[in-house]
Amino acid sequence: MSASSLKCDGSAAGHGACMVNRRQFLLYSGAGAAAASTMTITLFPGTAEAATQKARVVGYPRKRIARLSELKDHHPLDFTYPDNFANAQCLLVKTGGVEAGGGIGPHGDVVAFSYLCTHQGGPLQGTYQATGDQRTLGPCPFHLSLYDLRRHGIIVSGQAYESLPQVLLELDGDDVYAVGMMGLIFGRDKNLMES
Repeated sequence: MSASSLKCDGSAAGHGACMVNRRQFLLYSGAGAAAASTMTITLFPGTAEAATQKARVVGYPRKRIARLSELKDHHPLDFTYPDNFANAQCLLVKTGGVEAGGGIGPHGDVVAFSYLCTHQGGPLQGTYQATGDQRTLGPCPFHLSLYDLRRHGIIVSGQAYESLPQVLLELDGDDVYAVGMMGLIFGRDKNLMES
């Protein structure tokens, strides 16, 4: 019985006829790789050319949102930032003398955050809590995510896996300005939307 007449029939001889040995595998795979790389170059001419692009730098707007002297401890102030498009609802709060990461003012206790839970965009309006020295936002009505406002809005518990986007603040005399965002606003692929 010749090797050419063997069939892959499940017998030991048939199995050997259907198998590729190591030498044949390396030979076939090397030839296949060479053919694929040659075809890629010849099928798509000019793809390696670089295109000149102008850099586009867009800064966050500087928006006055409050007067420091008018803020009351534990009374959140609602505002929109960085624009007036969807998902721009934010809160500014004076945490009552408890210093917070990114806080401004004499005690570093004035902070601002997005009002949308980072898990599924649940609304966090009305959930600010001050208990002892803890300052939290949440729990989210969807899946109970809770955020620590003293530590840049880091997730404390719940389903979320990202911190709340924090609004960067600047104090100019008695005026509080929003000047940027730290973190991606829920439901957007970029913070600065275009009209």
